[in-house]
Amino acid sequence: MTSQSQGIHQLLQAEKRAKDKLDEAKQRKGKRLKQAKEEEMAEIDQYRMQKDKEFQLKQPKIMGCQSNLADEIEQQTLGKIQELCGSYNKHMESLMNQLLSMVYNMKPEIHVNYRPSN
Repeated sequence: MTSQSQGIHQLLQAEKRAKDKLDEAKQRKGKRLKQAKEEEMAEIDQYRMQKDKEFQLKQPKIMGCQSNLADEIEQQTLGKIQELCGSYNKHMESLMNQLLSMVYNMKPEIHVNYRPSN
């Protein structure tokens, strides 16, 4: 009987050691996962900072191009306005004379469809 109880006792001890080893492995796995997450977050932060720096370097170039376009459009607009004002001043007098001559030289006539009523 003692050999049987001793065998059972050894089996229980072996089971306990196996359980302890599993718990220890789970703890190591948990620590390793936590460490891997921290490393990933550090790597992500570093990548984000790198991309932010690249963006900050590219932004003035792009925004500079946009401001140059706005200045160019403004200059074109002012040029068109000056051109239209010049054309207006050049043709205004002749157009007014034409309109006035049409108004003053009007010949009143009876419309062809008019029938006098009796």
